[in-house]
Amino acid sequence: MAQERWKPSVTVAAVIERDGRYLLVEEMTPEGLRLNNPAGHLDPGESLLQAVVRETLEETARPFVPEALTGIHLARLERHQTAEDITYLRFAFCGAVGEEIAGRVLDTPVVRTLWMSLDEVRSSTARHRSPLVLQCVKEHAAGQRFPLEVLSTHPSVALLQK
Repeated sequence: MAQERWKPSVTVAAVIERDGRYLLVEEMTPEGLRLNNPAGHLDPGESLLQAVVRETLEETARPFVPEALTGIHLARLERHQTAEDITYLRFAFCGAVGEEIAGRVLDTPVVRTLWMSLDEVRSSTARHRSPLVLQCVKEHAAGQRFPLEVLSTHPSVALLQK
């Protein structure tokens, strides 16, 4: 009998800074209200860049233009109450964000967006959805950037779109 191949959950995150403040989302999770970078899962048929643009728009109602990759992270989440054990492979991007699109509803389970200083992000770690929230912000604040050209998406990926 063949063993099923282990597959981490691929996610993207936007690290958005304006005037020394970072854009975070407050979202409802099984653990209650938590803070996160605008983030979400890679969908079939999308590139990583398409995913982060889509997720940022859905969660913040703001258009996002990725400018650099800030980090690639592997992290594990264990939820004992539901026996979930998920490993995430997160690609974090920084870039420019536009103004909020009037009338656009935030994606469920996002409750609101907020701008926080680095110190505020640091002091709110008990409310973070994962340790990656602060790690991504700290990497950005330290100037960590990788060119988007390090990423490529083969045209065959588009065939996965439905």
